[in-house]
Amino acid sequence: MKIKVKEMAYEQVLARPVGRHRSPVRPLWIFRLLLKVLSRSDLRATHFTHREIGMERLGNREPCLILMNHSSFIDLKIAATILYPRPFNIVCTSDGFVGKSRLMRAAGCIPTKKFITDMTLVRDMLHALKKANSSVLMFPEASYSFDGTATPLPDSMGKCLKILGVPVVMIRTYGAFARDPLYNNLKLRQVDVSADMEYLLSPEDIREKTAEELNEILREQFSFDNFRWQQENNIRIAEAFRADCLNRVLYKYPHCGTEGKMLGEGTELSCGACGKKYELTEYGFLEAKEGETEFKHIPDWYRWERESVRKELEDGVYRLDVPVTICIMVNTKCIYRVGSGRLVHTAEGFHLTGCDGRLDYTQKPGASYSLYSDYYWYEVGDMICIGSGDVLYYCFPTEGGDVVAKTRLATEELYKITCRRRRERRG
Repeated sequence: MKIKVKEMAYEQVLARPVGRHRSPVRPLWIFRLLLKVLSRSDLRATHFTHREIGMERLGNREPCLILMNHSSFIDLKIAATILYPRPFNIVCTSDGFVGKSRLMRAAGCIPTKKFITDMTLVRDMLHALKKANSSVLMFPEASYSFDGTATPLPDSMGKCLKILGVPVVMIRTYGAFARDPLYNNLKLRQVDVSADMEYLLSPEDIREKTAEELNEILREQFSFDNFRWQQENNIRIAEAFRADCLNRVLYKYPHCGTEGKMLGEGTELSCGACGKKYELTEYGFLEAKEGETEFKHIPDWYRWERESVRKELEDGVYRLDVPVTICIMVNTKCIYRVGSGRLVHTAEGFHLTGCDGRLDYTQKPGASYSLYSDYYWYEVGDMICIGSGDVLYYCFPTEGGDVVAKTRLATEELYKITCRRRRERRG
């Protein structure tokens, strides 16, 4: 899926009108039916099946909040199929509205900016639930998983559940990540997909529990490991491209400590610095072609990279400094490409400069618990997004190797460090 991009001078983009807020509408039955019909071929190709657990507790016309793990684009097709004919609005990223705002709103979509404080989102969700009498589908992880494990959930989720006060349903998918992992450039594998839809919390449960207790329940529900699932269920992925671009996730080599020299191609991952090679087996394990296998499990390697980033931050040596192509979003007409610049990320946060000195934006480390970053974003390129409620800056690194995953890890670890220091100052 592509996105409308237009070249425009930075000052002209800032002068463009900002789209006004519109309350969500209940999606028409024709859109719900159309989405289900359009999803049929993909689901048939994956031999899709699903189970319902405790769903008899939810009334046919009772609005609810539906939480779903986020693995790939097939997630929405799954939801559209197993929820039909229940009307539901979909919380989705605001850039998904670019060039098709009217259609997205008519289909019941609610725009939000990822990892940006959005004070209107809860009000929009309440409007959909209480005024439009429609359920709301939300992907609380907000971004696809890089390594097949859960991405962080916002601490505000527990409070959100208490404000909404409606039943909570959980949709958990199996095989969706294995079929289409984000790192693999949208190349589909032959993997069966299934899902569980479970009645998770009643309004009474939500009233009786604290926000932190609700957060703990959600963290447990969103604890998964897709590579472990593949291994334990003997899911064979025989495609010869299964390791293509795996270097986006495994960007640092444990054997020599080099970053940005990894290459995932075919079924192998190799290091351009020391020459050591790994094979990604058909059952999701890593095996060194020669010598010691430092990590057999991709999430373990990724966790080691996280620990390495945290140590860099604690030692005061972490620094990202890369040239970038800059695009800006101020409304849903299109994404505006405004020129080139430089993105710097340190323990002090982000600093983006560009457009011949006319753009100068800083973002503190406590601004967000994670980072909107993506591989092959709308088929444009690997991307890091920062910004505010008014303007989003989409930065596409042009040098420096695979920096997207490391920057997300650094943002998450820096946020934890910042929060810990705040608590220590208060205590």
